[in-house]
Amino acid sequence: MLKTALMIVFILVSIALTVIILFQEGKSAGLGSLSGSNTETYWSKNKGRSREGVLIRATTVLVVLFFVLAAVLCIGSL
Repeated sequence: MLKTALMIVFILVSIALTVIILFQEGKSAGLGSLSGSNTETYWSKNKGRSREGVLIRATTVLVVLFFVLAAVLCIGSL
């Protein structure tokens, strides 16, 4: 019973992780990164509160949950 519940949660986490990763923007900085200048902008200072920052935090949480559930399910199958 518990293994079935963990498997369902694992599948839901996997689907949510896939969707959140697909929602994220690319990390290419374009030609502006060639000059090597490190300018602090309003966007770079407040990126954690933006939609992208929330997606990054959610991805981190779901990846940790994914690996913990995978380990628990693997140990449980021995």
